[in-house]
Amino acid sequence: MSDSHQPIYVTRSFLPSLEQYKGMLDQIWERSQFTNHGPYVTQLRDDLQKMLGIPHVCMVNNGTIALQVAIKALDLTGEVITTPFSYVATVSSLVWENCKPVFVDIQMEDFCMDASLIEAAITDRTTGILATHVYGHPCNVTAIEEIAARHGLKVIYDAAHAFGVEINGKSILHYGDASTLSFHATKNFHCGEGGAIATNNSEVDHRLNYLRNFGHNGEEAFWGLGVNGKMAEPMAALGLCVLPNTEEITLGRQKAVEFYDSQLAGHDRVYRYQTPSNVRYNYSYYPILMETEELLLKVRENLNSANIFPRRYFYPPLHQLPYIDAVSMPITESVSPRMLCLPLYHNMEESDIERITANILGSLNG
Repeated sequence: MSDSHQPIYVTRSFLPSLEQYKGMLDQIWERSQFTNHGPYVTQLRDDLQKMLGIPHVCMVNNGTIALQVAIKALDLTGEVITTPFSYVATVSSLVWENCKPVFVDIQMEDFCMDASLIEAAITDRTTGILATHVYGHPCNVTAIEEIAARHGLKVIYDAAHAFGVEINGKSILHYGDASTLSFHATKNFHCGEGGAIATNNSEVDHRLNYLRNFGHNGEEAFWGLGVNGKMAEPMAALGLCVLPNTEEITLGRQKAVEFYDSQLAGHDRVYRYQTPSNVRYNYSYYPILMETEELLLKVRENLNSANIFPRRYFYPPLHQLPYIDAVSMPITESVSPRMLCLPLYHNMEESDIERITANILGSLNG
C-alpha cells in the first residue's frame, strides 16, 4: 500500500538491477571504451533489430537527433507536411534543418494526422511527410504510404511513443522510409537517454550511420557532412539491462490502464481512446480528453493540491509556436487545451489509481 501523501508524478522510470548495471559498467571501465560504436552499443542494436524484426537500427544519443539525422538522410528540404499535435521536437527538428512545416489537422479518433487532408497540402515544394504515432497510436499508415508513393514523397514516422507497437501483426517501424525512436528515461524502453532510427532500406541506413558520426568513412576520410549523434556505452549498457524486461513493463502498464478504465467508465465528460483490434498497443500514455479546458484546469488544480502531477500533452499545439507562421487547425485547437495525461508507469498500485480517479470524479461531480 502506497503512502497517500507521497507525490505521484506523470511517470516513473523502470529501474533494472543496480548490481547488473554496475557489472556492465565494470566492463566499460576495463575496456576504457565509452563511445565510438563500442560492444554494448553494437549488442543493443543487434538485439533491437531481432526483437523488433527490423533489418536496420541506427543507434543515436537522443530522439531529437534521431529526427534531425533522419531529415538529413532523406534529403528533406522545402516543405514537409506534419502534425500540429505532438511533442515540440517533431516540428523544431524540421525548422532546425531549414524545412518549412506545413500542418494538416488531426482526426478525433486517434489524435493523429488526418491523412485525408494531406493531398490538399502538397505543393511543388513538398518533399516529405513527418507524421507522429501520437501516444503510440498508429497513424493511418496505409493512406500515408499511398499518398507518398503517388507524389514521390519521403515519409518519416516519429515513433517516439510507439516502441513495441504492432499493426496487423507487424511492427509499426516497418512503415515509411524511416521511423525515429526515443529512449528517454520516461519511455517504456529506455537507456536513460538515447534514441534510434529504424529503416528497411540499407542505403538509408548507410547514410544515417555516417551522418550521426561526423560524416566519417574510416579515420581519415569522410562521406559527407555529419554531426555527433553517437550513443555512448553507459547508455547502451542501461538499455541492455532494461530490454529483457519490456514485456513485464508493458503488462504492468496495461494492468494500470485497464484499472483506470474501470474507474472512469461511464463518465461522458471524459473521452478515452479505444485501441483497434488490429493494434498491439504498448500502453505508453493514459490521455483523457476533458469536456472543456476549464474543467481540465479545475481537475489539474485539484490533483496538484493532492500531490498528484498529471501533464498536458501536448500543449500548446505546435502550429502556435512563436517561430511558426499562424495557421488555423480547428480540431487540434479544440483537443490540445482539453487533453490531460494521467500518471502511468509499470508498477503503479491500484490504490494510487483509486486516489487519482476519486479526485477526478470529485472534480467532475463538484
